[in-house]
Amino acid sequence: MELSDRKKKILRAVIECYVQNAEPVGSKAVAQWAGLDVSPATIRNDMADLEEQGYLEQPHTSAGRIPSAKGYRLYVNELMEDYKLSIQETERINEALRGKMSALDKVIDEAGRVVAKLTQYPAFALTAAPERVTIRRFDLLAVEESSFIAVVMTDTNVVRNKLFKLESPTSQPQLQMLGTLLNTGFTGLPLSELAPALEKVAPHAAPEAYELIQLVVEFGAEVLEELARRDIHTAGIANLLEHPEYKSLEKAQPLMSLLSEADLGPLPATVSSGGPTDIVIGPENVNEALKDSSVIMASYDLGDGMKGLIGVVGPTRMDYAKISARLAYVAQGLSWIAGQGGLPPGGLPDEHDTKEA
Repeated sequence: MELSDRKKKILRAVIECYVQNAEPVGSKAVAQWAGLDVSPATIRNDMADLEEQGYLEQPHTSAGRIPSAKGYRLYVNELMEDYKLSIQETERINEALRGKMSALDKVIDEAGRVVAKLTQYPAFALTAAPERVTIRRFDLLAVEESSFIAVVMTDTNVVRNKLFKLESPTSQPQLQMLGTLLNTGFTGLPLSELAPALEKVAPHAAPEAYELIQLVVEFGAEVLEELARRDIHTAGIANLLEHPEYKSLEKAQPLMSLLSEADLGPLPATVSSGGPTDIVIGPENVNEALKDSSVIMASYDLGDGMKGLIGVVGPTRMDYAKISARLAYVAQGLSWIAGQGGLPPGGLPDEHDTKEA
């Protein structure tokens, strides 16, 4: 059932007031927040209707209302306004991302720390390869009489090579023949299928040839394992204790343990909401430890088929618009660094005008 404009304004007022104060919201506060020119009785009736429809909850009989997960979802999808980053915020993010780091993973780790400080929530940043990566091509190049270089190229255009030293001499024609065998039987296969394919070849290959094939296929498997590995950086875990929802150790401990172990369980590999961020609210989370929390994520592109996510974890009472804007800007910076090798001198180009907020 479609909500009336007045009920949407009331729902929005309850959510934004609750985000700011962390206290159940009454009709008087709603009237002041939303600027509605109707009687308190009308607002109370509308709030009762919103509760009946599942958008609000009443924690105590005499208390005001708080948003439900359904209410937050409607707010995120339809009611919240875009948040414009302040100039100070963009400068702070640009300064952190422009720091002279020796490796991208250090930049990603630092970006997570910046997000944790900006939002006062635990932050995570991770990189992940596409769900299925395969080897597109093998090349074997003779170096000396008893050594060769194996080159592996994946379907995501990642190239790795390794020098192999042998006890017996081998020639380039022999390597070319083995390369043809490898490209015929071991390309287009995911990691899980390489070992079974190798077992099928064993009975039909000469021992010396099989030994070489095994060496190169195992190297190919190492490359695919490296690309499939998900590195997670977390920061600001103790920030949870600053929020009333996690004052109780019983509430905070499972979530802090989850973040400390850097195992957030299944997360989307890319943003799926159609916007710059993806928001998962309360019971929408798959992981049981996150059922009373929300996760906001932004996707960044590392090139070569590699994607990453940066996000925060906190109570469902979060300022979704503000945090989404900050995460989207940081993700844009990480994509820029990965593609350009660093930020431009003036910082990130901002698609929107920024203003003080």
